[in-house]
Amino acid sequence: MKEKTIDYVLRATWMAVSKMYNEEAGKAGSTMATGFALLSIDPEKGTPSTSLGPKMGMEATSLSRILKSMEEKGLIVRRKNPKDGRSVLLYLTPFGQEMREYSKGVVLRFDEVVKSSVPEKDLKTFIKVAKTITDLIVEKKIYDPSLK
Repeated sequence: MKEKTIDYVLRATWMAVSKMYNEEAGKAGSTMATGFALLSIDPEKGTPSTSLGPKMGMEATSLSRILKSMEEKGLIVRRKNPKDGRSVLLYLTPFGQEMREYSKGVVLRFDEVVKSSVPEKDLKTFIKVAKTITDLIVEKKIYDPSLK
């Protein structure tokens, strides 16, 4: 392809970011998905397991595997929700909180380096374009049959 499509640029960029995060997480015996889950769990109040999937943009099956692994590694514990006995809240263990801080540091370092390397105006444009793409997808304005 002589000219790269928007899709190609997004995919290639995300693949590079994902690989970088997995390499950093691997140094701590973890994965990017685990780090993302740790960052998505409220460290004080816990988080309902049912709200974690949508928050992370993951399917229940994939999330179940990650949560099981996190529980086995001692990163999280599951407790019944005292306000609704039918649901479960996820809480970070002390080790989970430590790993959450590690993950947070990795993300903040990425942000810091990008922000120091890309002019603020360009970053604002990038964020605006990414939001527009997301909105087009969410509002089904790309493949909506009624628009053809």
